[in-house]
Amino acid sequence: MLKIFKHWSFAALRYPEFRSYIIARFFFIMVLTMQATLISWQVFEMTKDPFSIGLIGLVEFIPAVIMAIYSGYIIDRSDKKKLLHLSITANLLLTILFTVITSSWTAARFPKQHILLAIYAIAFCTGIARAFSGPTSFALVSMLVPKKKIPNAVNWHSSSWQIAGLGGPAIGGIMFGIWGITTSFIVMVTMMIVAVLTLFGIPSKPPIVIVKKETMLKSIREGFRFVWKTKEILGVISLDLFAVFFGGATALLPYFSDVILKTGPEGLGILRAAPGIGAILVMLVINFIPMRKNQGKTMLLCVGGFGAMMIIFGLSEYFWISFAALLLSGLLDGISIIIRSSVLQLKTPDEMKGRVSALNSIFIISSNELGAFESGFAARLMGVVPAVVFGGTMTLGVVFYTWIKAPIVKKITY
Repeated sequence: MLKIFKHWSFAALRYPEFRSYIIARFFFIMVLTMQATLISWQVFEMTKDPFSIGLIGLVEFIPAVIMAIYSGYIIDRSDKKKLLHLSITANLLLTILFTVITSSWTAARFPKQHILLAIYAIAFCTGIARAFSGPTSFALVSMLVPKKKIPNAVNWHSSSWQIAGLGGPAIGGIMFGIWGITTSFIVMVTMMIVAVLTLFGIPSKPPIVIVKKETMLKSIREGFRFVWKTKEILGVISLDLFAVFFGGATALLPYFSDVILKTGPEGLGILRAAPGIGAILVMLVINFIPMRKNQGKTMLLCVGGFGAMMIIFGLSEYFWISFAALLLSGLLDGISIIIRSSVLQLKTPDEMKGRVSALNSIFIISSNELGAFESGFAARLMGVVPAVVFGGTMTLGVVFYTWIKAPIVKKITY
């Protein structure tokens, strides 16, 4: 057991550059998830309208998608470490702006409507920064470890996001309840500074392969063509897009916490952390018992289970049932994320990773941010609970359709 623990679990972490990357990514993602939790709660407190929460997702989605195509072209031609450093530094500046705009000093001097518009404006800029940070992170991973260690690096890459996704909302909700939003954002600024400083431990990472000279439009078309022809990649990112687009209920958690479960910001933090707890359990299991076959079928079953958990969550009126449903949803989603990330890393050549990861980020952003808007819009049309149940049912439908109409996905193995 100790031999397995030494040579499998921490295989990728034996490389100092990768360790620096994981530490920086951990703090960066933790701040983003803390920020999302507190901003959603602040907006809901100001408006008492679930639709206004979903609107945050929309204003992040628009610039992120518009810039993602351009970012992929830039990433494949740039020093990936420097580009990631710049994007995280930009997020640091935006976190400082969030600190100012949500402070009591601002609340005492400006109308609520102006503060709300400012929050949406900063979220819009966050979407621009995310268009570069996510794809650059993906493209950088394979440059920090040998190729045979990539599956383990992908596991840590995904797991660091999930662990931060656990700690961020929980810590953010607790800090908000004890100290208020301003102190919480000051802590976030400090953590983001740690992320920026840690990235200095990674040397420059210029493109490994000399990218041929071609117009931006032609280069972007080549990226689209590669994804379209590589059916495994197209299948896994399409599945994630439609399943999470309909099935995600995260945007509506402030409503469930405040109105249905009556647990306040502390309960919101715990609910936001629940999927991360499930993902950590996945990390521990897969580190020691890696998946060696039938990854495609496993992914489809997990996405279907994710949809079922969303239905249970939507119908629950008890906090611990809701918590358990979200925990299991995170466990199942964590497995599908690891499989999808491994497929993308192993099937994509180095010179294409910027463009492919940018296209993948469009699917991820669409499923998360646009999915948040869809949740808020559906909640306004049919009510919050029916909207979540409808979304989970649609996720099950997407899985069934993929299983029947796209058999190549269930045949994936690596």
